[in-house]
Amino acid sequence: MWKKKKEVSMAGVVTATLLLNAAAACMWPLTTVYMHNQLHQTLALAGVALLGMSLCMILGNWLGGWLFDHWSPFKSGVIGTLCSLIPMVGLIFFHGWPIFGFMLLFIGLGDGIVMTVVNSFAANVKSVNSRRVFNYLYIGMNLGVVLGTLMVGYLMDHGVTLVFIVASFCYAAQLIIFVLDFRVPIEKKTYSRDQKTVKPVQIKLIWLISFLVFCLYLSYSLWESVISVHMTNLGISFEKYSLLWTLNGILIVFGQPLANRIGANFKLSSQIWTGTVVFILSFLLLVFAKSYATFVFTMVILTLGEMTGFPGIPAWIDNLAGENDKGKYQGIYNMAISFGRAIGPLYGGLLIEYGSYQSLFWSVTVIMLLVLGAVMFRNHRDLLKLKE
Repeated sequence: MWKKKKEVSMAGVVTATLLLNAAAACMWPLTTVYMHNQLHQTLALAGVALLGMSLCMILGNWLGGWLFDHWSPFKSGVIGTLCSLIPMVGLIFFHGWPIFGFMLLFIGLGDGIVMTVVNSFAANVKSVNSRRVFNYLYIGMNLGVVLGTLMVGYLMDHGVTLVFIVASFCYAAQLIIFVLDFRVPIEKKTYSRDQKTVKPVQIKLIWLISFLVFCLYLSYSLWESVISVHMTNLGISFEKYSLLWTLNGILIVFGQPLANRIGANFKLSSQIWTGTVVFILSFLLLVFAKSYATFVFTMVILTLGEMTGFPGIPAWIDNLAGENDKGKYQGIYNMAISFGRAIGPLYGGLLIEYGSYQSLFWSVTVIMLLVLGAVMFRNHRDLLKLKE
């Protein structure tokens, strides 16, 4: 049965992405609260635990890409899933300190491997346009985050053990999907020296795009960290801040298909450029945000830019990469996301400590605009070279 399958199904990659992000979304908001309130550890130590998990995820992103290109793509996904599943099951029975922090490292490593492997399988789907594949993948990712966030908010009232049980179920279901749907052949092409020069891999452009992704997610992580403190300092309740993420998830899940249809009429790079500019401008609005209505409006603008520009980035990188390097460059893309999320809260904290929220928002706006300009300039230059 497995030998007859030529490629992984769209439903398979989307569902695997959804389950992975649902499980991860259960753990991220839980860690700080659980460590501080129930394990009686400092917030600084909770931050170190999350940073360690992020660094292991970055290592997993790279390792997943290498294993996909040089070993068995199917086995890489299975091992990555087991790397997350086994420690998560262990947390059901043993979740004191320091074993909790130790298990987080393995979960981060496994999540990083699977994230890259699933993206690399998606890049090898030939029956559907890669742009469309990654758009649906983005919907699955955000739906997973929404479900995971909603679940952990409800489950924590019934004890942390139940959270670990549900997260373990997500990883177990993900493992079943890998076994049933991901055992497919991945074509590896070989090129002579002359053939390699026909379609050169635009390595510098890929690295620039990845640096842009790093800057985008560094800025995005500010919404998950310092902006909540900023809003409460302005007298806005934490519950109202949480509602902004519900709004973000609803807009993406229901608005993404429409954005996909509209975006199909434009060049991929043009769609990414437009969406990214809108996303960046939302941070400029934060400089002047004082009321809750302004934060709601800013979140809407941010989400519109995000769902227009972000889904196409891995598809763009896939189009630029060589046939035998898809795992490698999808790994670099996911490393940029993980590294941005890891550095963002630290960057935000330092700028607020030695400056202000306004200087923080101005800084990320300028940085993102400069890097986006560099990406578009390099893309234009490469296109001119290819025409020669």
